[in-house]
Amino acid sequence: MKKRLSLSLIVLLTFVLAMTGCGSKNPAQTETGGTTTGGTTAGAEKPGSKLNIGMVTDVGGVNDNSFNQSAWEALQKLNKETGVNVKYLQSKNDSEFVPNLNQLVKNNYNLTWGIGFIIGDSLKTVAQQNPEAKLAIIDNVVEAPNVVSVTFAEHEGSYLTGVVAGLMTKSNKIGFVGGMDIPVIKRFEAGFVAGVKAVNPNAKVTINYTGAFDKPDLGKAAASTIYNDGADIVFHAAGATGDGVFNEAKDRVKNGKKVWVIGVDKDQSLTFGDDVTLTSMMKRVDTAVYNISNDLINGKFEGGKTIVLGLKDNGVGLPETSKKNVPEDVLKKVDEYKDKIVKGDIQVPDK
Repeated sequence: MKKRLSLSLIVLLTFVLAMTGCGSKNPAQTETGGTTTGGTTAGAEKPGSKLNIGMVTDVGGVNDNSFNQSAWEALQKLNKETGVNVKYLQSKNDSEFVPNLNQLVKNNYNLTWGIGFIIGDSLKTVAQQNPEAKLAIIDNVVEAPNVVSVTFAEHEGSYLTGVVAGLMTKSNKIGFVGGMDIPVIKRFEAGFVAGVKAVNPNAKVTINYTGAFDKPDLGKAAASTIYNDGADIVFHAAGATGDGVFNEAKDRVKNGKKVWVIGVDKDQSLTFGDDVTLTSMMKRVDTAVYNISNDLINGKFEGGKTIVLGLKDNGVGLPETSKKNVPEDVLKKVDEYKDKIVKGDIQVPDK
């Protein structure tokens, strides 16, 4: 009897194991911390599953609601589509740029991104020390045969936000809050001011640089000063510091004061809401990171190349959601100025 029972248990166990094996699936894509690993689908290996692409953020961090976040979202999208393994390393200060870049390069990542102008010198150092490594950078130009550099005509897109602000201000007082006083942010400022003046020469634009991309409290204080002076629209180009600009605007709206913020890099109405976001100057960091990383997967990486994306490339511009708060006649004016810029009839200043 005991022998027959043991045999029955063995048969039952064998059946259960067989059924478990038949029902097993390939590993799903998982994310742990700053790493997303690629799996397989229906037993077929995806084209990027054996490749690794990493990025190093600037001090704004990966959740800056701005360009670092756009870059990471692009890599996550690429992971889902191609199976490429992606990872980010967050930099708390400038001294971490080189170690973070080296960590990815030394671990044989197939492509290493540096996100942000201020990473430029560090990325150049790492590129020169590791000539076989492939690297890319956003918002700066690193002249090296193993680096792809991507910059944007921020001044062109900012000109259009200036047109919106100049036509919609009721007080003729407008503000600009910048992060660090560096060339890329000066392009935002120059284009914005030129756009305002083109449609409203009587408007006053107050400029305030906080000196940081990761200090929302400084952004809030800067916006408070500008709004207190009578401004009803503030454009920020300050990364996570700009979160504070939105926070200040929301506080004022709750107290019955109608003010607006013009967001940057992403469609920030999706994060901060339509009640305070007039429009945003979108910079398609996500498209650039996605396309160049995908080129690497397809064996088309072109080191030594510099790419500049402007209005004609749809690299900058306003989001579709602008029509929620910007009147149709103003958007028509925006389109008129866009056409003139693309055709070369208007040369937008970049500093």
